[in-house]
Amino acid sequence: MAKLVQFDRLGGPDVLTVNEVEVGAPGAGEVRISVDAIGLNRAEIMFREGSYFDQPRFPSTLGYEAAGVVEAVGEGVDGLLEGDPVSVVPAFLQSEYGTYGDHVIVPASAVVPRAADVDPVQAAAVWMAYITAYGPLVESGRVRPGDHVLITAASSSVGLAAIQVARHVGAIPIATTRGAEKKQRLLDAGAAHVVVTDDEDVTVRVKEITDGEGVRLAFDPIAGPGVETLAQGIAPGGFLVVYGALDPRPTPLPNAQSFPALNSSTYTLFEITTNPERLRRAVAFVNAGLASGSFTPVVDRTFDFTDIAEAHRYMAANEQVGKIVVTVTHDTSPA
Repeated sequence: MAKLVQFDRLGGPDVLTVNEVEVGAPGAGEVRISVDAIGLNRAEIMFREGSYFDQPRFPSTLGYEAAGVVEAVGEGVDGLLEGDPVSVVPAFLQSEYGTYGDHVIVPASAVVPRAADVDPVQAAAVWMAYITAYGPLVESGRVRPGDHVLITAASSSVGLAAIQVARHVGAIPIATTRGAEKKQRLLDAGAAHVVVTDDEDVTVRVKEITDGEGVRLAFDPIAGPGVETLAQGIAPGGFLVVYGALDPRPTPLPNAQSFPALNSSTYTLFEITTNPERLRRAVAFVNAGLASGSFTPVVDRTFDFTDIAEAHRYMAANEQVGKIVVTVTHDTSPA
């Protein structure tokens, strides 16, 4: 039997329960993993609340990221063996698979090897954040050395990863945060400049920092009407990439008439993770950054698996700087 986090109705963290279930054997193209750590993401809050694009089918589990060891492989799975240390990348729907358990089954296409000496907590904090940042900054945005990159809500795990990715390619990251209490931590994390939006005008500060030129790319998870302000600070031919919807209000993507030289788009990391060739490139890029020391996942806090509801409450409070990770302890006592 396995322990699996499930919920049978939409709602707050209290709907999450840890249940004993029979996981069974992996099917064709699937892998069963013994989980050691789980990376939490805001998409899981939205999924639990019913505000995500993918809707749960009850009883539902959830979760996109994990680190652990392969227990069994299904038919047709190549390149993975029992005992291999691995990580799970977000490459599936939560309505079909989930990582919130001590033993879970996921698609083999969503599993990447990890070095045996990489701590599971760190391994569970990598893939959602760094692949989300990699797509717009490296693949589509083609950010170049010396370019300025504006990263909003920068204290999130994705924001911190974007700061590191920008620096890795020689760009200049400008971070935003609502309150001054996170400013120094963002500077310590590698931001070249930090704009405190409660106290400063973003457009004015961006123009000052870039000597009036504007940024090459603005990378924004907030959306809503604030994107019009961001657009004013983007250089001609630059990119506005919206990858989230923290602001539930409608998002008026700037139009060609108002901003004729601006490329604006929405983005999800599934554009990378569901394309084998693009995922291969992303994994190679991130692994190279990890190996060189350019990329270091920032873990804000860890919770025990049995405290999953409390971990969700903490994530919803928006107090963290970096990733929230849940650790799983396996019972090794004799049967």
